[in-house]
Amino acid sequence: MSSFSRLNRLISIRSVIQNYGTNSLYRNRVLLQKVKHPANVRFIRPVSTESSPQESDHHTIIKNTETPIGESTKHEFQAETRMLLDIVARSLYSDKEVFIRELISNASDALEKFRYMTVSGGEDAAKVKDADRSLEIHISTDKHNRTLTIQDSGIGMTKDELISNLGVIAKSGSKAFIEELKSKQTSGDNNIIGQFGVGFYSSFMVANKVEVYSRAVGEEQGWKWSSDGMGTYEIQPAEGVQHGTKIVLHLKTDCREFSDEDTIKNVINKYSNFVGSPLYLNGKKANIVQPLWLADSKNITLQQHQDFYRFISGSYDVPRYTLHYKTDVPLSIRALFYFPEGKPGLFEMSRETEAGVALYTKKILIKNRADNILPKWLRFVKGVVDSEDIPLNLSRELLQNSTLIKKLRDVLTTRVVKFLQDQLKKNQSEYEKFYQDYGLFIKEGIITNFNQTEKEETAHLLLFESSRLEPGKKITLKDYISRATENRTIFYLAAPSRNLAESSPYYESLKSKQQEVLFCYEPYDELVLMQLQQFNGYKLLSVEKDMRDDKAANDLTNLGEDSLKRSEINDLSKWIKGKLSGKVASVNATTRLENHPCVVTVEEMAAARHFIRTQSHGLPEDRRYAILQPHLEINPRHPIIKKLHKLMSSDPELGELLAKQLFANSMVGAELVEDPRILLTSMNDLLTKALDKH
Repeated sequence: MSSFSRLNRLISIRSVIQNYGTNSLYRNRVLLQKVKHPANVRFIRPVSTESSPQESDHHTIIKNTETPIGESTKHEFQAETRMLLDIVARSLYSDKEVFIRELISNASDALEKFRYMTVSGGEDAAKVKDADRSLEIHISTDKHNRTLTIQDSGIGMTKDELISNLGVIAKSGSKAFIEELKSKQTSGDNNIIGQFGVGFYSSFMVANKVEVYSRAVGEEQGWKWSSDGMGTYEIQPAEGVQHGTKIVLHLKTDCREFSDEDTIKNVINKYSNFVGSPLYLNGKKANIVQPLWLADSKNITLQQHQDFYRFISGSYDVPRYTLHYKTDVPLSIRALFYFPEGKPGLFEMSRETEAGVALYTKKILIKNRADNILPKWLRFVKGVVDSEDIPLNLSRELLQNSTLIKKLRDVLTTRVVKFLQDQLKKNQSEYEKFYQDYGLFIKEGIITNFNQTEKEETAHLLLFESSRLEPGKKITLKDYISRATENRTIFYLAAPSRNLAESSPYYESLKSKQQEVLFCYEPYDELVLMQLQQFNGYKLLSVEKDMRDDKAANDLTNLGEDSLKRSEINDLSKWIKGKLSGKVASVNATTRLENHPCVVTVEEMAAARHFIRTQSHGLPEDRRYAILQPHLEINPRHPIIKKLHKLMSSDPELGELLAKQLFANSMVGAELVEDPRILLTSMNDLLTKALDKH
């Protein structure tokens, strides 16, 4: 990775995203704003700090005072080290840059161990001579010498501990420390990160030589540990070693970018910005953003939320809603979710878009875009999830134990849905603005979910216009049920607009009965309700399917004098079916039509329309009709149908053109035609034939 100038990094946003992730993107934008508007630039104010009074924004403890003395002793790594070290250094981690995360995590653990030692009392506490010293992590880069140095002021290591912790791969000093605390029934392990004992060896991905200087608490003697990662290491006494641990990486030629300050800054922002102790890079405070998800929500200001949202999302807008969630049952979860105010772009609408939630464990980034923490349909949600219970693999890059991850996802999804339900109840007008922008995601969540209970919970968030209310007024399915009659059915009708819905032939009969109907204007509304099938014990039924399944509508015993007779209906139905051979599955008379001559029904109108929109392109006409199996329902009282009956014998050619035109009109009215312009040809033929009579 080459080193970019600041200006190029700011302009090349795509490159920044690909190489450093969205955490760095906001910082770059802040810098860009500072260039343009220096007086208006704002930085995120810390929510809380554990830093000591001596902490300042610019200083360093890296002094290069260490001097090896005496003879060094050579040791061999244990545990089949040559092969295992090669695996750790070359195959365990997917990205080289994660070695910085691992070393910072180790340094953070060293500081936590020191904190515990100072407050635990007893023999260990007696060793501490400077309990009030600043607990910090410092990193320095040196391009000229191609080195990277990281130093902490933590607990340090003795010679034996250097051999034990660094000489035995996969032996975790932090894990042993946690086990010791558990045996003492203490809770001081909350902030200990390490558990596998392999993170330190990730250094050899980028370094051909690693030197470690360490001086344990209460010890006068310091030590130097060094290795080239080829199977052996050396230890020798050293003078001028400060309390804590200092690691010097001599970088490989092809890894020289890790001696660049900007590169390290971006990696820190990506993985370790929220580490619990002050972190300095070349003497400058590097972790200036605080982990808001761990703070008390009552103490967080609106400005802090806005700044933090922009930091983690790389967005320019502000959050519309904020969900701060903490629980310890059934899992330990600390989450902070933001719902964007800006409308989603075309890229965000795609299901290929990555999730917007970052996964942390004890404030250390595990995955910048965790796809399995929230379902795909909630990809518009931005935020952070931090859980100590998340099982990780050895490299801390992949999640394990699918049952536990599913439980985590279920808990978070339920909480998000409940939160949106609350927003709908509190302020429906504001929620409607959110729904207008992000309703399609909610509908996707219902269509893609196979759990009926979860689908119905999400369906509480749906909004529709109703035939009972004025245009523009939206109601929920629960509102509909509150006025529903004893038939326990929710009727809905798909149409492009209110006018077309109210004038639809499928709606005529229900309108005369004053039956409330939900109007679906968006293409996927009816598909969502078809997939949902039921809600709170009420059946969801499209008015088209209700017409098709209404057996009583086929009872022609009381048609009246203005209707065709039963025998005439039978003859006409048979004749029309013959003229529309290969197109209609059947032709029947219905009493549910009043002002329209005929309609087309299919088994599932929503699925049929979806098929026409997405899958029917290029299919031969006969194949399309074979799949749809349309039924033509005629109105025996309508003047056109009665005239058609006469044309059967008086002018069969004109009658055939009229029958085909009526069918084509019905197909267009049902939105089962790809392009309604096909009407023009048949309509012109019909008009030509009709005008020939005059």
